[in-house]
Amino acid sequence: MKKLCHYISQYMGLLVLAAALLAVACPSLLEGIRPTTINYLLGVVMFGMGLTLSLKDFKVVFSHPRDVLTGCLAQFTIMPLLAYALARLFRLDEALALGVVLVGCCPGGTASNVITYLAKGDLALSVGMTGVSTLLAPLLTPLLTWALAGKSVDVDVASMFLSILWVVIVPIIAGLLVKRLWPRFTEQATDYLPAFSSLAIAFIVAIIIAANAEKLLTGGLVIVLVVMLHNVCGLGLGYVIGQLLGLASPKKKAISIEVGMQNSGLASSLATIHFAAYPLATVPGALFSVWHNLSGAAVAWIYRKD
Repeated sequence: MKKLCHYISQYMGLLVLAAALLAVACPSLLEGIRPTTINYLLGVVMFGMGLTLSLKDFKVVFSHPRDVLTGCLAQFTIMPLLAYALARLFRLDEALALGVVLVGCCPGGTASNVITYLAKGDLALSVGMTGVSTLLAPLLTPLLTWALAGKSVDVDVASMFLSILWVVIVPIIAGLLVKRLWPRFTEQATDYLPAFSSLAIAFIVAIIIAANAEKLLTGGLVIVLVVMLHNVCGLGLGYVIGQLLGLASPKKKAISIEVGMQNSGLASSLATIHFAAYPLATVPGALFSVWHNLSGAAVAWIYRKD
């Protein structure tokens, strides 16, 4: 069982891609699944993240605060502004532009820590950045979304704040508590958590793609290109920031990966909860989940050679 779970987590990118292709080919397989299921699945992923975190993981925040703050500042400036610029450049319609902006305004993704490890980057910095950006998300994600998309779409900042607390922060805190109260159980479960998270993310992607399969087939190439550019430019600019600051190679890799890889499941969840009038707003998050796992594997392979 452990070996199977290892393969599932190791080939997460291919699993998510397969789920997306299956959803496009046979969308009827997922008919009847309510969109709100996405929120519960994301909660499972965040709970798993909480089980793997500890207070020691935040030690880097206090020992090297400049690195973490620099990375988080890059996270919440580069990706939102890139999202806005790409949406304007490609003249995306209102729903897709909103979805791209939501992806850009979200914190770093949980898969970034695995990719940083594979890339021989600074894993402590990566975990610290993911943790801090996630804790900042309830405040910054709604405010940034409002600032960049509020002119064309009604953005309820307070409601989004509460949603992120319930879908992200509460499950993480629950995971931390379970780890503290039942350490032996947590230690045994750790071997299986990456696989369960991978399956949950694949299911989220499949639900969203299946619901919008027809529209994606008729006009989805532009949004696929935008998602790819968003991620690749984020990875590149994150590395450039580290280069300009004169950081060591492992730190540059960590910041690059943290900036480029987003919690795109959260973007889809927020689109489902708060922007139901714009169903296509969930699509960029789903596509980003597919693409950034594939690009992350490629980046890890490239960075390992450095």
